[in-house]
Amino acid sequence: MSDKDKEAIKEIEFDTSDVDRWVGVDLGCGVLKDPLGINDFRRWEQAMQNPNPLYLDEEYAAASRFGRIMAPQSFAVCTDDSHGAAPAIQGAIAGTHMLFGGDEWWFEGPRIGLGDRVRQKRKLHDYRVTETKFAGPTMFSRGDTEYLAEDGTLICKQRSTSIRYRADVARERGEFMGGKERSWSDEELDELQDKKIEYYQSFLELGHDRRLGVKKGDRLPQRPLGPHSVASFTTEWRSYLMTVWGAFGYDSGPTGLWDAGWLPEMTRDRETAKTDPTLADGLYHGPSRGHVQDRYAQLIGMPRSYGYGASMGAWILDYLANWAGEWSDIVHSRMQFRSPALVGDVTYLEGEVLEVEEEESSGQPLATVQVTMTNQDGSIMANGTAELRLPTDKLPAA
Repeated sequence: MSDKDKEAIKEIEFDTSDVDRWVGVDLGCGVLKDPLGINDFRRWEQAMQNPNPLYLDEEYAAASRFGRIMAPQSFAVCTDDSHGAAPAIQGAIAGTHMLFGGDEWWFEGPRIGLGDRVRQKRKLHDYRVTETKFAGPTMFSRGDTEYLAEDGTLICKQRSTSIRYRADVARERGEFMGGKERSWSDEELDELQDKKIEYYQSFLELGHDRRLGVKKGDRLPQRPLGPHSVASFTTEWRSYLMTVWGAFGYDSGPTGLWDAGWLPEMTRDRETAKTDPTLADGLYHGPSRGHVQDRYAQLIGMPRSYGYGASMGAWILDYLANWAGEWSDIVHSRMQFRSPALVGDVTYLEGEVLEVEEEESSGQPLATVQVTMTNQDGSIMANGTAELRLPTDKLPAA
């Protein structure tokens, strides 16, 4: 970045003073009203393009480690009313929008099952402001969401990173505006479909068996997704329970989510939405409409409709879980998101085992896996590492 650019950045107003009062505050927000049903899990896996029968088929699941259909570990974020992002979007900064910057997950408790009621505790953890080529002064804020069972047992914890930036500056700089939508031939689409089937076969062949003998240097199968489209992004959005009208109630706790400095075009009208729910829907009207409407994507500095950071996180967790198999557990995952999936793009996930050690608490193998997500041009969309608890041949049934 040139000295001239740096001087220009200093002139951009980016006032974070209102954010300070939210750091460390216990936050309120949405509460899912109803117990979870089997089609909630199925709809989720359909939207995440993950046809693993462990989460879809009762007969198959009955023969599994769990003895019944359970939710994948990626499903926790579906039980929240904001992708787990709300605690990282606190305090008003005028004229800003946000993108997902990454997720860190700790899985410590029980799996989510049918009939469960999941609750959340939320808190803004911290933030920093740095200069970016994309939008000048940019806030990277981290918020924590604890996912709790009905009896208060901790299921997992998510630390979500939100990238908050001045939309007008991003629009003016046009950092992402140069690329055109990729066109795919019938032959290319057929080849892509073959690769998808090959990937699906990799976890179907493992079936109910245990992933044994994992060693450093082992490579995970490539997982392709896409080409992404407005239809696929809409399908993803509608799988999030927060998008179902009336699905959530709201507690009396404080939150700065609704008054975060959103552009007028990206703001929910929560009062009039009592008559017309589309006005607080998010996708029809609100901060998520740019995901499926090019006009609003370009308003906040994106070239065209784009995907969800929460879905990227779910793709990664499902990818790890499918490879490791049902007798394994994701313990920890930390991923940084660099760029979103755009309409017309294809996403590829690849992984490699970096290390295998014995977990002291369980005596089971603990594998550290590097995950890289790229598009069809090889540009990195996300990367990071995860730790997975693998089985032994003597692991008892749960």
